[in-house]
Amino acid sequence: MSIEVGSKVQGKVTGITHFGAFVELPGGSTGLVHISEVADNYVKDIKDHLTVGDEVLVKVLNVEKDGKIGLSIRKAKDQPSSQSHSNHPRHQRMNERPKESFEAKMNRFLKDSEDRLSSLKRNTESKRGGRGARRG
Repeated sequence: MSIEVGSKVQGKVTGITHFGAFVELPGGSTGLVHISEVADNYVKDIKDHLTVGDEVLVKVLNVEKDGKIGLSIRKAKDQPSSQSHSNHPRHQRMNERPKESFEAKMNRFLKDSEDRLSSLKRNTESKRGGRGARRG
């Protein structure tokens, strides 16, 4: 069976490293699922998600001339493209915030900026001076 880019195939995890997992595909070929392609969220330790012997559905990302096969578990999952962005925390915060006029945004920015400047001045002035008179 030839492995085609974009196809989804069932495979078996044969090895785990700190950078990804090796998956045996039908036909005896082996591909690599990089750690960034294991799950939609950040993966610190791949062993929290996979173990040797697991059966996984993978999508073939690329097949190099030297025979290396790039795989993805997260892209093999069927999910609408619009939902993949709405799950991101930054997009959720943007969607939850009510619409704000330009003037309101500008006023909020100026207030925050003035607060930061006054805090900065307060902290730097206390570090500059000594206990009173300058030495000279």
